[in-house]
Amino acid sequence: MTRREKILAGVVGTFVAMAALGLGAHTLVIKPIRQVDKKTATLRDQLAKVHADRRAFFIAEEGVKKTTQHSFDIDIDKASAKSAELLTQQILRAGLPEMEFTRLPFGPRKLRGAQEIGWNIQGDGRLDQTVNLLFLLDADPHLHRVDGLTIAAGDLPGMVRVRFRYATLVIDPAPEVEPTSLQAKVSLDSAERRIFDGIVQRDILRPYIKRPPTPGSAPGSAPAATPGAPPGPESLRIVSLSEWLGEPEVHVRDLANQRTLRFKPGDELAGGTIAMVDYRTMPKAGSDLLQAFSRVIVRVGTEYWAIEVGKTLAQKYRLNPDQLPDSLARLEAAKTGGQ
Repeated sequence: MTRREKILAGVVGTFVAMAALGLGAHTLVIKPIRQVDKKTATLRDQLAKVHADRRAFFIAEEGVKKTTQHSFDIDIDKASAKSAELLTQQILRAGLPEMEFTRLPFGPRKLRGAQEIGWNIQGDGRLDQTVNLLFLLDADPHLHRVDGLTIAAGDLPGMVRVRFRYATLVIDPAPEVEPTSLQAKVSLDSAERRIFDGIVQRDILRPYIKRPPTPGSAPGSAPAATPGAPPGPESLRIVSLSEWLGEPEVHVRDLANQRTLRFKPGDELAGGTIAMVDYRTMPKAGSDLLQAFSRVIVRVGTEYWAIEVGKTLAQKYRLNPDQLPDSLARLEAAKTGGQ
């Protein structure tokens, strides 16, 4: 090998050695550094998530504390007693006769982080005083919810029958909080109460009753209904489909005799037997653009007929098999299969 070839071989060997050294440095130094950087980024993301969860925890804890301060008590028995006392006070403050109102307790029902208790309320009173009661309950700062509200016309003008469900929560487990005095920001003398005066002045909660024609006012006109006479289906209107103590009720207004009749599933109505009260949202009969939210379903022979709220018994319509609720569809399928 000549001198020149030796020099060339040395140069090539040097380059090969440097390349091998660079590859080794990448494997031994740079790659671990990149792995450390990747782990650091992962830890930063996890730390950010921990901080976000911590902030959410403190926000939720503060919300639970405020909710606990607005609850009646952290003990179920005491909360039930205090809520009953408040309801009695509100009924009296509204001017309603306390003896005309029933209060039946329900619960406790175990929920996540709380227990639900409350009262089923029903009573009769003047319309203006009933509006007072609902206004006071809405303005009360205690933790509560009013649902299932039903207001039906009473037997006399200006009188109504009201029923609703008053529910509250007992936080369980409850955090330690400082007790606070809860006072409503508005009262019956406030301007906010006057907004609802139109309901009382117009007596809009009473169903519309068409004025009977005077005798001889129009040729061929139908004679006026005789009080006490058996009403026809066109004189019986569904005015309410409510639920009381877990059992549905059908309220029918007898327009001829000016009285309200109450029926339950299994009772006879509209030439058949009440099968159930259906609370599904469906298109109204004769209109696909409007929605009906409840109806009473009557079984007549082997067919099912429906009457919507606000309609008379003469306006019942037959339900197709695909319009039946699941419970009735399964019942009919079982009957068909058993035959």
